[in-house]
Amino acid sequence: MTATLSILTTYTSDGARAPYEDTVGKDGLLRYKFQGNPKHYTNSSLREAFNRKVPLIWFYGVNQGLYLPFFPVWIVAVEAEHSQVAVALDEAQRHLSSVEGPPSEIERRYSERIVRQRLHQPVFRQRVIQAYDASCAMCRLRHRALLDAAHIIPDSKPEGIPAVSNGLALCKIHHAAFDQNILGIRPDYRIEVRADILAETDGPMLKHGIQEMHNVSLTLPRRRVDRPNPDLLEERYHQFRAAG
Repeated sequence: MTATLSILTTYTSDGARAPYEDTVGKDGLLRYKFQGNPKHYTNSSLREAFNRKVPLIWFYGVNQGLYLPFFPVWIVAVEAEHSQVAVALDEAQRHLSSVEGPPSEIERRYSERIVRQRLHQPVFRQRVIQAYDASCAMCRLRHRALLDAAHIIPDSKPEGIPAVSNGLALCKIHHAAFDQNILGIRPDYRIEVRADILAETDGPMLKHGIQEMHNVSLTLPRRRVDRPNPDLLEERYHQFRAAG
């Protein structure tokens, strides 16, 4: 039992400074910081896990006292000069040459995609759904299996950060309608349905599910820090208006 079994990243609200800055390196691999003195037993057990190449569980905080587990992960490099270790989220990342030298562009992009898909997106989803109390911000549907964490600004753009303030808990139909610019959200948190959609005549889903959302106010998270960023909403609203 000399090697660590798990690592943990505590929950930190958006905008607050985390006690340990676990980040993604230039090679696309995650970095997990040592805790305090590099010679502390917890950090020695990280080195032992690297030497023995054993899998770990990474518990990632998504709310106070609530963690999302990722297993297996591996320590693939010890970077004592920076008081940190490099962590791989899948088997392919374990064997990238980037941990021993400069990564190729393909390797870096692959690692960044893996981190986004396997860590940032699941954490983002859980944090957003928790912030909205497992309820669609538009129609109040409370079936968690039918809810998505929608980005206001897509994560493919630099400003599309995986923060709760860049997210909305939406049911799948309203998420799709938002992505397709069938409806938009004004910076004052009111929903706007595109004019041509309002003029359509169709079945009850269009009438009650989409058209009746026009000018309805979003249900917002209780904590102000978790509410949609008005600047991001305004940017996204301009795209909605242009599409219409």
